[in-house]
Amino acid sequence: MSAEKTLSQSEISAISDPALHRLNIGKGIVVIKVGSATLVDAQGNLDPNTMGRLAQLIAAWMDRGRPVALVSSGAIATGRGVLGWSQQPRTLPEKQALASIGQSHLMYAYIRAFGRHNRNVAQILLTRDDMDDRRRYLNARYTIERLVKLGIVPIINENDTVAVDEIEFGDNDILAAIVAVKIQAKLLLVLTTVDGLLSVRPTREDNARLVPRVERITPEIEGFVSEDLSPVGRGGMQSKLQAARTVIRAGIPAVLTNGRNPDTFRLLENDRVRGTWFVAQKGRRFSRRDQWILAARSARTPCLIVDEGARRALIEGKKSLLAAGVTEARGEFEPGDILDIADPTGRVIACGLANYGAHDIERIKGLHSSRIAAVLGDKPYDEVVHRDNLVILEN
Repeated sequence: MSAEKTLSQSEISAISDPALHRLNIGKGIVVIKVGSATLVDAQGNLDPNTMGRLAQLIAAWMDRGRPVALVSSGAIATGRGVLGWSQQPRTLPEKQALASIGQSHLMYAYIRAFGRHNRNVAQILLTRDDMDDRRRYLNARYTIERLVKLGIVPIINENDTVAVDEIEFGDNDILAAIVAVKIQAKLLLVLTTVDGLLSVRPTREDNARLVPRVERITPEIEGFVSEDLSPVGRGGMQSKLQAARTVIRAGIPAVLTNGRNPDTFRLLENDRVRGTWFVAQKGRRFSRRDQWILAARSARTPCLIVDEGARRALIEGKKSLLAAGVTEARGEFEPGDILDIADPTGRVIACGLANYGAHDIERIKGLHSSRIAAVLGDKPYDEVVHRDNLVILEN
């Protein structure tokens, strides 16, 4: 990569832009997520300039004592480029084959890019099962933490070569959020192909305005998001908003910025960023067990709907969830599975481990705990979800 002009401190200070933010994260670990559309063109060719700027930024931060874990998409798109495919893969076996081809090329490109800065990299491939199984979850976390201490850049990707619908994360935005929570990162930095969250969908007729700061993800904010996907990526802005919601609930800020713009990296090297800043919720501290429960959630997590009394008991009374407060069970699940818990409006307020399966909960919902044995023939638990296995997501 050719040498590029570095912005001076005076030039940065002279920029008057509400979307320009100071990082203020010291030497804390940062999780960076970079998407396929940022790394790879429509033909599946890796962009050496973008990869070079990314490696230079991470190396500079690490030289200053700030470790980085990189969550990188691009394996399937790179596989298409290697084979010269113009069309998108249509079947799961095609996606898995392209991922297995592209992953080695992607890692080789990272090895070369970071090698120019005398930095070693390590590959970590994960599936949803690795988060659902607590032992495997802990092993993955310990591996990442150890690599960071050794000064090595963990490059994390979903293991698309074996992932199927039941065990995939869905996209690397969600994976990046999970990694950020489980290693207690100071920031989730999402590099995308736009400047951040836009106030309207960016069409020819719309004058899209960048939203510089999000204090809370409200229905109005959600209304800004299009479901459109990029030609080479899977997530879209919807999954980025979901990732931001996950980390800010855990007390970690997130920022969306343009990874295709060279100025982004010049600003970041000076601890500035232009984009949408999602403000971390204050006072949120999750235990390691809470982090595992959060990590096991997905877009397909089953859900219990509870009444208003149960909502107040969970949030204000810090109580367990009893069958009396459950009005509906959505999805299939067994005892020990992760559940979302939603209020009467459908807003998710908590998640936790189920003591009963979906079939039994449908039979005992709305009943007092003293009646469970009469209905089921046994009562292993008084609670549908015990307080010790419950994570409250709303303040």
